[in-house]
Amino acid sequence: MAQGLVDRMRGAAALDVATYEEVENDLTATGQAATVVGIVAVAAGIAASGRGMGGILVAVIASLLGWAFWAGVTFLVGTRLMDGTATWGELLRTLGFAQSPRVLLVLGIIPVLGPLVVFAVTIWTLVTGVVAIRQALDVTTGKAVIVAVVSLVVVMVVTGVLGAIFGIGAALTMRGA
Repeated sequence: MAQGLVDRMRGAAALDVATYEEVENDLTATGQAATVVGIVAVAAGIAASGRGMGGILVAVIASLLGWAFWAGVTFLVGTRLMDGTATWGELLRTLGFAQSPRVLLVLGIIPVLGPLVVFAVTIWTLVTGVVAIRQALDVTTGKAVIVAVVSLVVVMVVTGVLGAIFGIGAALTMRGA
């Protein structure tokens, strides 16, 4: 039985394997996964509210593009190097829901507590990402960790290079953008 968006977000954040399997196999859940990514991008944007509404808009767009790119790199690494079996769409859906704990980034706006929340949410999201990768690719946890690390490094390098070339980093950090 298909769960609603909030139930799926809770299940993903709680590392519920059944939720990841359901999302992986539900071709209609891609829109929900995009909604999750949009929600968490807004939460992160609010936490960094010094950027203004433009910063939040850029954060949402960058998050959606980054999510699709990460799923693509994870698909290539997981299927080509680790013999995983998944489609790009399955990884897109599971990795989208794996970002559910990032909703709590909105608490990053709280002085003193904010950095601790951001740290805890980052670790939590790495764990949910590994579970999402493991379930989507049908690989062991060890292979899923390797896929996650390799794909995140690739995404960070490409993002850094593109940011340097196009000045995206400077644009994101400008006040009032």
